[in-house]
Amino acid sequence: MPESPARNTGAHYVYAELKRRILGLELKPGERIYEPAMASALQVSRTPLREAIRRLISEGLLEQQPTGGVLVPALDEGAISELYEVRAAIESLMARNACLKATPDDIEALHGILERNAAMVTFADDAMQQGMALHAKIAAIAGNSWARRFHGQISSHMERYRHFTNSTQERRDQALAQHRTLVEAIAGGDPEKAAAIAFEHVMGARDAAVRAISGATGASTAAGA
Repeated sequence: MPESPARNTGAHYVYAELKRRILGLELKPGERIYEPAMASALQVSRTPLREAIRRLISEGLLEQQPTGGVLVPALDEGAISELYEVRAAIESLMARNACLKATPDDIEALHGILERNAAMVTFADDAMQQGMALHAKIAAIAGNSWARRFHGQISSHMERYRHFTNSTQERRDQALAQHRTLVEAIAGGDPEKAAAIAFEHVMGARDAAVRAISGATGASTAAGA
């Protein structure tokens, strides 16, 4: 069966596929994008590939080098810390707002996500998906359109780092416990407590990511020595 025109020529398809590979670490940090090889692998022409690359550069998911080459950004501890700090502030704001707006149906929905989170806590990918669903639901309850917009942008970038933050059972159990206390604070209508828990939760994820990435970088350096 021939490929559809959208698959062969659509810049949106190329953008989505490259983004998926970058965020899933299939394209490794520091890896160079070679246009002829990538166009061949994706079965597209160079024009949509270049459009997708320009878009990903504008989003910070690819880097244009002075020499003209394009690289997948390295995992930089400083940049990661900054990203998590901004997310922590936004999550704190949304948790506070959710306390003021949550309905009984909203609280029931949050408890349902918690139950699924608990059932999946031993599975890294599934636990991560349920955690993301919980934060997305809190964002929806909070209803701040600008906060949700920035949260979405930040969350997209953070997908490169999320598997570092829940790679151990200890961290997944800790995250689940924090999710429970966060939902309890929202259900109890305690905005200051909810805001503080949300902030601490994200900063804990930051610390886990930085430790894991630092360890991985150190191991790679030692292996190459």
